[in-house]
Amino acid sequence: MQYLRALLTKRGAITTAELARIEDGTRVWVGGAVTHRQRPATAGGITFLNLEDETGMANVLVSPGLWNRQRIVARTSAALLIRGQVQAGEGVVTLVADRLEHLNLAMATGPSRDFR
Repeated sequence: MQYLRALLTKRGAITTAELARIEDGTRVWVGGAVTHRQRPATAGGITFLNLEDETGMANVLVSPGLWNRQRIVARTSAALLIRGQVQAGEGVVTLVADRLEHLNLAMATGPSRDFR
């Protein structure tokens, strides 16, 4: 993700480490690789994502309505740019998502330098 940091910053995204310093209720953008998608039977249809960037991991809560509206992006993207509201309390920070965007991890680099 460090290679995409300039793009993410340009889009207004903060790092996952910065989430811990953001005031409860603030709306932010965060981008990263999706490491987990979980929907426990006891969670009432809520899906939990773990988003990882070069600074750490963030817990993301996706409501059933948002999941249904953006199901393809939510299920198939290896990385996401997520807008949501910070929910901070008792040392735990969660991003309650209200928008999901596919984040392309492909790098715009030149050809590899193989066997020169």
